[in-house]
Amino acid sequence: MKISTRGRYGIRLLLDLAEHATESHIALAHTAERQKISARYLEQVAVILRRAGYIHSVKGASGGYLLSKAPSEIIIGDALRVLEDDLLIVEPLKPGEKENKLQRCLRNVIYDPLNERIAQVVDGLTLESLLCSQSSEKAYLYFI
Repeated sequence: MKISTRGRYGIRLLLDLAEHATESHIALAHTAERQKISARYLEQVAVILRRAGYIHSVKGASGGYLLSKAPSEIIIGDALRVLEDDLLIVEPLKPGEKENKLQRCLRNVIYDPLNERIAQVVDGLTLESLLCSQSSEKAYLYFI
């Protein structure tokens, strides 16, 4: 599994909106500039997140976007699934599809545990927890 540009940019957009939540709304051009992301591509990602209910758009000349939910309510795994469709290493069995012993062994020993671990990690993170971990990395202590 590889998280696509859409997934990575979508999480960066959400994180940027959360970081600047004190502002009434944020223009995508500002986020694109801060994140060094194509504004046109970011618009496409914003449409997906808006349709999924993660962000609101404000129309007009001074319009922009803001989070629809509190950062503590936005689970990173859920947002990634909206952006990526799924986070599976391999596709699940289709109805009526059969596996041989080797395929079943690989699925039971490697693929399913990896899928579960990935879900554990991303579903255990909220936008708020990413904000907190980011701000703690900025707090450096210097001793002379």
